[in-house]
Amino acid sequence: MKRFLFFAQLIFLALYTNTLNAQNLQLGADRLDILLPLIENQKVAMVINQTSILGNKTPLIDTLISRGIDVKVIFAPEHGFRGTADAGEQIVDGKDAKTGINVISLYGKNYKPSAEQLKEIDIVIFDIQDVGARFYTYISTMHYVIEACAENDKTCFILDRPNPHDYVDGPVLEIKHKSFVGMHPIPILHGLTLGELGNMVNEEGWLANDMKCKLRVIPMKNWKHGQPYSLPVKPSPNLPNDQAIKLYTSLCFFEATNISVGRGTEYPFQMVGGDSPRYGEFTFTPQSTEGARHPLLKGTKCYGYDLRSYDFEGGLTLRFIIEFYKKSQENGPLKFYSSTQFMDMLTGTKRLREQIAKGLSESEIRESWQEDLEKYKTLRDKYLLYEK
Repeated sequence: MKRFLFFAQLIFLALYTNTLNAQNLQLGADRLDILLPLIENQKVAMVINQTSILGNKTPLIDTLISRGIDVKVIFAPEHGFRGTADAGEQIVDGKDAKTGINVISLYGKNYKPSAEQLKEIDIVIFDIQDVGARFYTYISTMHYVIEACAENDKTCFILDRPNPHDYVDGPVLEIKHKSFVGMHPIPILHGLTLGELGNMVNEEGWLANDMKCKLRVIPMKNWKHGQPYSLPVKPSPNLPNDQAIKLYTSLCFFEATNISVGRGTEYPFQMVGGDSPRYGEFTFTPQSTEGARHPLLKGTKCYGYDLRSYDFEGGLTLRFIIEFYKKSQENGPLKFYSSTQFMDMLTGTKRLREQIAKGLSESEIRESWQEDLEKYKTLRDKYLLYEK
């Protein structure tokens, strides 16, 4: 009985400590005592979007301007400064109505700040919430920002935020499949914060010409790896809640297929279906919505799975892509992939697509990743800023 009580106390203490840490969490953006002295009397550019807020939900840019910081320009990633544009939609330059500051797109004509755009800048601040997936393009934007700072001898600050899907899982990208949805030899779930990943990109020679950036991470306080974090703001239009973020990595493969992941519904990345009853009994019909004006299978009744209450702890599962592929081949094959090239870009390898076609089980496929994952975990350990 005493032993039981001892272990019960340990469990309670661990849960209490995690809760306390979550309540006392300080984001990198909250740590103005560190940041402000470093950027006073400097000309500042900011790479930000709707997630760039302090813990009290005040936009970081408003706080810095109120403290007299000279913010010269805003750079906006995919989905734009306000985070409402469709996935893949080209973002145009403009001006922020509230502050009057020029907004330059890093998801339009160019992905990287130019020398001219950085000419009058001393410091670039990067503060954007990631979701832990290699193909989430904010990582690629960060890479190009760090690279531009290295090329133009500018200092870059990354204000760190938690990884809300903090797992190491999936195949490691093969460099021949490098693209804007996967630029680095890391697994689909990389298990890093953007601050940690930024340091890895900078130190591992992944920038052009092996350059190094004057990079500094403003770390968080009271967060550790694996600690849950619920995002206070949607990181992009089609990731509206924790369930969508948990399922995003596993369902994103369908973006290279003729199967809908619920874009154009109230529950994107929480349902999946195709235009044939063979895919399942649950039905939904995508329509034009903010952030998904032209969704796949718009106006078409889709059949499949409702995953809104799916009990998924997290990580990566191949269950859905394998099941839907099999269903597409039954009773007269239907065209499954809309782009095999895009599938290989998302997965970082053509091997996964080939393994699915050969009928390998999820456990067999996962086994083929393990050697690369172990090597990556050793690399990852070098860059961890937080307890795991």
